Amino acid sequence: MLLALLLCYSGFTALCLSMDRHHAELLGHKPTAGRRKLLKLAGWSLLAVSPWVLVSRIGWGLGLVEWFAVLMLSALLLVLLLPYRPRLVLALAGLSLLASPVAVLAQS
Repeated sequence: MLLALLLCYSGFTALCLSMDRHHAELLGHKPTAGRRKLLKLAGWSLLAVSPWVLVSRIGWGLGLVEWFAVLMLSALLLVLLLPYRPRLVLALAGLSLLASPVAVLAQS
């Protein structure tokens, strides 16, 4: 479940950064069109991979239920951190991408 949480949080953060307002708030400048497309592709790809982690481990029934819980938790974390601790959003996204390979090894 940790790997799915890390992937969902990173995916939502990438989608958040693909928006002009959030990108400017977090990084200080608006994204270019190419960067915006790349961030959207990365965000949707991470979100698309995340259910596979849970479904392959515990099956479709409980895997999808757990995936929706992880989606809500990661989105809630991002929504609560963005207005109050915007720099922490980027730090957690970077840490989650770095911790994902460790979570893969711990899962197997």
